[in-house]
Amino acid sequence: QVQFVESGGGLVQPGGSLRLSCAASGSIFSIYRMGWYRQAPGKQRDLVAHFTHGGSTNYADSVKGRFTISRDNAKNTVYLQMNSLKSEDTAVYYCNAYPPLGDYWGQGTQVTVSS
Repeated sequence: QVQFVESGGGLVQPGGSLRLSCAASGSIFSIYRMGWYRQAPGKQRDLVAHFTHGGSTNYADSVKGRFTISRDNAKNTVYLQMNSLKSEDTAVYYCNAYPPLGDYWGQGTQVTVSS
């Protein structure tokens, strides 16, 4: 069964940090590359970061240098460390395979950056 469970969001002040976690079902984690996505109110869901086939990472220009994607294979978990957060990072964050498995989005985790 395909399942993604995101956690770690919250309210943070500009300049602050958060670490998001995503637990994925084991079969998905071992077969697919993983990625983080986000959807701000009234906007489409966008790719934030992902692993490549070779195990390296790619980031959206808007988060490059501030966000870091990582994974713990033993725990079937992928992380997103977010530093120097800005108000424009406010969104619901989701993990999924990359490219995403369209029918299997989780509930996401809300990140709100506000003073």
